Amino acid sequence: MRRINRSSTERGRPLAVVLVAAATIALAACSSSSVSPSSSAAGGGGSPAASGGGSPAASAVGSPAAAVKLSALFMKQAAYSDSDVKAMSDAFTAANPNITVNLEFVQYEALHDKIVTDQVGGSGTYDTVLVDTPWPAEMAKANIVQDITDKIPAEFKSGVFDTAWTSATYQGKTYGVPWINDTKFFFSNKKMLADAGITSAPRTWDDVIAAAKAIKAKGTVKYPLAWSWSQAEAVICDWAELAGTMGGADFIDAQGNATFNKGGGLAALTFMKKTIDDGLTNPASLGFLEDDVNKTMGAGQAAMALNWTYGLGVMNDPAKSTVAGQIQVTAAPGTASTPTAGVNGGMSIAITKSTKHPDEALKFALWMASQAMQEKYDSSTLPMWKASFGDANVTKAAPELFAAAKDQFAALVTRPVVPYYSKLSSALQVAIQEALKGTKTPQQALDGVAAKLPDLQK
Repeated sequence: MRRINRSSTERGRPLAVVLVAAATIALAACSSSSVSPSSSAAGGGGSPAASGGGSPAASAVGSPAAAVKLSALFMKQAAYSDSDVKAMSDAFTAANPNITVNLEFVQYEALHDKIVTDQVGGSGTYDTVLVDTPWPAEMAKANIVQDITDKIPAEFKSGVFDTAWTSATYQGKTYGVPWINDTKFFFSNKKMLADAGITSAPRTWDDVIAAAKAIKAKGTVKYPLAWSWSQAEAVICDWAELAGTMGGADFIDAQGNATFNKGGGLAALTFMKKTIDDGLTNPASLGFLEDDVNKTMGAGQAAMALNWTYGLGVMNDPAKSTVAGQIQVTAAPGTASTPTAGVNGGMSIAITKSTKHPDEALKFALWMASQAMQEKYDSSTLPMWKASFGDANVTKAAPELFAAAKDQFAALVTRPVVPYYSKLSSALQVAIQEALKGTKTPQQALDGVAAKLPDLQK
């Protein structure tokens, strides 16, 4: 993660200030109170006064609030570390003493199925669940998550980057509170580049190939490129990001027909296979997830890679990396016609249909996603608030990263938000592996999934 050493003041707003200033949002965050929100407290936006949650003072009005216990499901290291999530939650319960929150963390690979198993025919344990960008369609159709379109404060709607809402919406309705706005940035070892006579980070994928060949010819590393191409969602993210600059990543058309087997989808997979055939990509990438990419870059065994925001801190951490200080971050490369693109890696906190405490669950979600919380705990991810990018106190610790994000967040591509996405993703993961291993051509592999699409849609 992008661990940045700051004082408590430099990391954003001191927690005490956050808690005191957050009082007004208790009126706007759909709490069990019936007090009407004022316009100034309607958001969770750019000022601490609108940053989510409640306050002891607000709770003290009228009769004491009944004790409420919430259960929240999160993903391990989903941008925010487990300890950061716990700190945010603890701040929420301090401001709302009648509410306790039980946090549970699981690996990404287990998150989807755990939600479905619990909520469909299960015990309905969770009040809030963390939802990945492609899942709202499936979970809305399965009646797992609540429609909260009319419950999101206006300032929250306008204050958050538009791309962050993709992980929370389906067919014009909102099914979650955006929490993470992330993408895969381009990381490169500036010393390895310089030693090969390259003075700046590659700007296009053609530049990347040229740089990789130069670094390989220099003998610096055997395989200059490392990727997270394991048969998992990770490879779909890399493929979609590449496709976004190579012809587009609109993989399913409005009529539900496959388009991933032509245009950008086919071009991206062909590019991926060629980097293996040319000896530029480490073949072990076919078993790598994102943490493996960090380790490979950190060990000085690769010169360039795509990864999420948190990778920068890991690769430049002297305790975890032998090349600390050598890794730079830029917006992902593109082409002459499309300068950059990024896969939308956003996630949202959804309120389950099974919760008995929907108001308190929403209050918790708005608190976790508030600008004040996101700026305070920004050591491993970027805030999703537009105003944060214009605040020098926030951006000064990692100006290169914020500059890259500003460009890339404007050019995010989305994996298909369709009710059958999990089945589609699984089929594509297998097909991409077949193409990368050479058992099928890229065209054959993608055509095979396209032929199965009617069955996947059932």
